[in-house]
Amino acid sequence: MLAAWVDGVAARSIGLEDRGLHYGDGLFETIGASGRRARFLAAHFARLERGCAALSLPPPDMEALRREIAHAAVLAPNVIVKLIVTRGAALERGYAFTGAESPTRIICAFPWPEGPDAERAPARVALAGRCFARPLFAGVKHLNRLEQVFARVEARQRRLDEVILPADGGSIMGGSMTNVFALLRGRLVTPPVESCAVAGVMRAQVLSAAGRLGLATREGDLTTQDLADAEALWLTNALVGLWPVGAFEDRNFVTHAWTLRLQEAIRHVAREMADA
Repeated sequence: MLAAWVDGVAARSIGLEDRGLHYGDGLFETIGASGRRARFLAAHFARLERGCAALSLPPPDMEALRREIAHAAVLAPNVIVKLIVTRGAALERGYAFTGAESPTRIICAFPWPEGPDAERAPARVALAGRCFARPLFAGVKHLNRLEQVFARVEARQRRLDEVILPADGGSIMGGSMTNVFALLRGRLVTPPVESCAVAGVMRAQVLSAAGRLGLATREGDLTTQDLADAEALWLTNALVGLWPVGAFEDRNFVTHAWTLRLQEAIRHVAREMADA
């Protein structure tokens, strides 16, 4: 870790009464910063505010967050900035909150571990070994992530880059740390937000970029058979960008022509929106 701040003060710990520690009562955003500027910050803030509304969590001081993120972004040419907002210290014991808690904001800055998304090798992907329940707070990037923790452990044990999470009903939720896109009969398809573990910032950018480039899109259920039959598959999140899938189960994919076009469109928007 390069540095960390709690409520604007350099720190490496939080109070033992914080509800984020006890119950995962809070939200987080993982923000990529390149060229010492945060990327898609407005989109991250918009999702954070939606998450606060969904959890009845008072929003933090957004201007203070903007200053703190900007400070973290200049620590290195490329930085991963993790923003955590918890409900704050508990005012009484038990699961229920009173509504009078004061939110805690945490900023952590990490060195970027890999190069740009265009240099990343195509992903090796397979289905996770078990089905997952559709999330109660679909699309909200809350702190309760134990299912994703163990899905990532499974991916590591199987020497995969990602595992795809099938839902109980047979459709696909997404990846353990990514949203999933499939090119089916010339149309870009991704699961709807109500079926996703997270409404990804990069997911929204890909949908927007595809529309500008004339590639038809649809938000709808995907099945495992759809993934096997797709012309191309991609994974997205704020750090990997648009990541082409090279292998899904026993099928191999070649790099599709849309990969570079979409990646370049996203990079162009990122340059225009840096720190916006």
